[in-house]
Amino acid sequence: MSSIDIPSHQLLERILSLEIVRVTERAAVAAARLRGLGNEKAADQAAVDAMRRELNNLPIRGTIVIGEGERDEAPMLFIGEKVGRDTGPAMDIAVDPLEGTTLCAKNMPGAIALILDRPRHADMIAAVRKTGAAVTLITDGDVAGVIHTADPEDTGIDIYMGIGGAPEGVLAAAALRCIGGQMQGRLVLDTEEKRQRATHMGIKDLRKKYTMEEMVSGDCLFAATGVTNGSMLKGVKFHPEVIETETVVMRSATGTVRWIRAEHREHGKFYLG
Repeated sequence: MSSIDIPSHQLLERILSLEIVRVTERAAVAAARLRGLGNEKAADQAAVDAMRRELNNLPIRGTIVIGEGERDEAPMLFIGEKVGRDTGPAMDIAVDPLEGTTLCAKNMPGAIALILDRPRHADMIAAVRKTGAAVTLITDGDVAGVIHTADPEDTGIDIYMGIGGAPEGVLAAAALRCIGGQMQGRLVLDTEEKRQRATHMGIKDLRKKYTMEEMVSGDCLFAATGVTNGSMLKGVKFHPEVIETETVVMRSATGTVRWIRAEHREHGKFYLG
């Protein structure tokens, strides 16, 4: 036998890299229980509630910097909300409890508790195809699409382009910080309301082009659990006495990527919850 002395802050970081998996697992299972029922809001709310409960069990002083919206729009996981046990390291947290709410509600592939096929992309798609490049369209789910560009030999995807959600953009940037890649983004402020909101939040240059490092700075963790089967993760599977989940968790400081397939037993609170 041998023992290794690990500084307390490093030990906590290693623990958190696994504990964060529990957060996305709970959210994914909660949303998966509502797969195919056609109720997007209920599925999203179930994921939000489960994620918030688990975040509040972590030994952190967390602040939601990207969440479900402002306090008056989202009763839980709103921007500025404090989560965790108010001990340990201070952390900024970006969440998307259910990436692909429509996919989950319709029980379609690709929903996770992480170029869209939209009319606004028609001109861009035509220009890309004119160069001779092939275009793969996705109906929902920005984050997985971006992550696929980091492994082009396996996925066949070299570049991701399009207009998607800003929260998903930041989450995708966090993943790329962990596994390598490049990313640039600009806020699409196409209404006066959006421009006023951006100004209110302290953004001075409304046309600024953000780099990956500006979107996500410092050491970061990224975790996502499959809700429905997709190209990146398998969805939640319900069995009589076991629930199966598949999760990917990444860390930028080490470049480590862990794929975690878990079986949750009937007697556990998770299964009953």
